[in-house]
Amino acid sequence: MVTFNRVILAGNLVRDPEIRYLPSGLSVTSFGLAVNERIKKGDAWEEHVSFFDVTVFGKQGENCAEYLSKGRPALVEGRLRQRRWEQDGVKKNKIEIIADNVQFLGAAGKGNGAPEGPRGSSPAAGSGGDAPDEDIPF
Repeated sequence: MVTFNRVILAGNLVRDPEIRYLPSGLSVTSFGLAVNERIKKGDAWEEHVSFFDVTVFGKQGENCAEYLSKGRPALVEGRLRQRRWEQDGVKKNKIEIIADNVQFLGAAGKGNGAPEGPRGSSPAAGSGGDAPDEDIPF
């Protein structure tokens, strides 16, 4: 039996990441991602938006919670997972993305990709971004 479960999406966060911790201490971060698609109908183009829930575990999730925010573009690589539960006698299910890798796109601090600093930089990183090229040893 062959199975393959892989997804790669690029879009914008629709809400700030939320971080919580399991009893084991492992961090779990979740956020929503909107992905736009343009579909041609007749002579006109229509914009279609899909929304996905993304879950990230561990240090990568902690980085997402610290440096990503609503409106910020990101690229997510991971797999789909279906969760099932019963609430008030009604069976429910949800498909979410378990991210293995999240790349921060655009500039830090701006959701629209406006240049503000080095790509993927963090405000806590501080020094090094303004160093002249002669000071870099490679």
